Amino acid sequence: MEYGILSIVPPVVAILLALFTKQVFLSLILGIFSGCLILTGGQFFAALNMTLEEVVAIFSEAWITKTIIFSFLVGGLITVISASGGVQGFINYLTKKKKLIKNKRGALFLAYVIGLVIFIESSITSLVAGTVARPLTDKYNVSREKLAYVCDSTSAPVCALIPLNGWGAMLMGVIGVQITNGVVNGSAANLLIRSIPFQFYSIIAILAVAYYIITENDWGPMKKAEKRAAERGLVLREGATPMVAEEATATPPKEGVKPNKWNMILPLLVLIAMMPVGLYLTGEGNLLQGSGSTSVFWAVITAVSFAGFLYVWGKIMTLKEYIDYVYQGIGAIVPVAILLISAFTIGNVISDLQTGEFMASLVAGRVNGSFGPAIVFLLAAVMAFATGTSWGTFGIMMPIGIQMAVAMGAPLTITIGAVISGGIMGDHCSPISDTTIISSMASASDHIDHVNTQLPYALLNGLMALILYLLAGIIV
Repeated sequence: MEYGILSIVPPVVAILLALFTKQVFLSLILGIFSGCLILTGGQFFAALNMTLEEVVAIFSEAWITKTIIFSFLVGGLITVISASGGVQGFINYLTKKKKLIKNKRGALFLAYVIGLVIFIESSITSLVAGTVARPLTDKYNVSREKLAYVCDSTSAPVCALIPLNGWGAMLMGVIGVQITNGVVNGSAANLLIRSIPFQFYSIIAILAVAYYIITENDWGPMKKAEKRAAERGLVLREGATPMVAEEATATPPKEGVKPNKWNMILPLLVLIAMMPVGLYLTGEGNLLQGSGSTSVFWAVITAVSFAGFLYVWGKIMTLKEYIDYVYQGIGAIVPVAILLISAFTIGNVISDLQTGEFMASLVAGRVNGSFGPAIVFLLAAVMAFATGTSWGTFGIMMPIGIQMAVAMGAPLTITIGAVISGGIMGDHCSPISDTTIISSMASASDHIDHVNTQLPYALLNGLMALILYLLAGIIV
């Protein structure tokens, strides 16, 4: 059944309520309910029951369940690393011993470099960058909104630009289907690699982060947030709700423990190293064919286990203390997990309503080939904003974009780059995006404050990318 214009009601309800009420969970639930109301033909009690059933049903998706468990375990890992004195030891090393981090610019650059270097998986990139840099950015009165922006605007873009990860596997998969179906010829890997120079938004986003760190020329809501933090020392807005409980994210070292940077570095190295190992094993020898969700799942379990062995064997804490700290961290992640569950659920409801297909139908067959990449970029951005998922957008828009490019005679590799860039841009702007939620979690920022401060930057970057797609479509 086609729902037409009604298919965009759930995302519109969720997004508007989130922006106006600042209650993300309530907004997502009401968005889910409105979608179920449409799916059940306006039957209130049937829609209420369906809402509950949809929440339960997401756990049938293995990758979603793994992502949620991953979030819980990362919370435990963050807390136990902090309690071991690892974070404090790393801060002391950078600020006192080596004196590498001397100001807010240096603290933000640390998060930026981590975001560029760890291109294995966007969630890991954000979480590691935020966890490591947050104590330093707090020390130099950097707003949590600015840290969240750095984490968010480096994670997904760099994962798309260096596709030796789950992102690459997913993108090659959706491109490969079009090759198998005879829509286009060639190799999925070759087409993806050739599209990298045309992922304009991703490239601009990464360069923009460096520009704002170096120049400190912030504007809009971000400027107000930075001014508040600099003048009043309030890294969080008064009344703001950090995505992770402060008692977990700022866990002091266990009494009597000597701060040691290796207590943080070693578990994180295990976390990062296990990701390509997981991709290699799940891809049966091919990193690009591996399962991203499974690899992330294995990586965090291995890192948590290694940390326990390291701390208990090194007599930093007893086994009971280690377990207690892990439980404390898991407990702090419960609000984040609830939001992720809600975000995934509304994504499924939107899929049932065929929101993406309806939006794509608005322009299919109605545009000139030279404008194809720009139109595809805009459509992917709007779709990702409305659905809250870049990967979901890739799954819907890549086939549509490739088929539109072939039908209109638009440049294929530019169109593929436009789909990827549009998906990431819309995801950066959306308050119901799971990756935006994770970036808020990584920086312990108020989620809506993160969305409000990042949105103007993402829109400006998107405008520049749109202009480049218009020019590229005409010139190439």
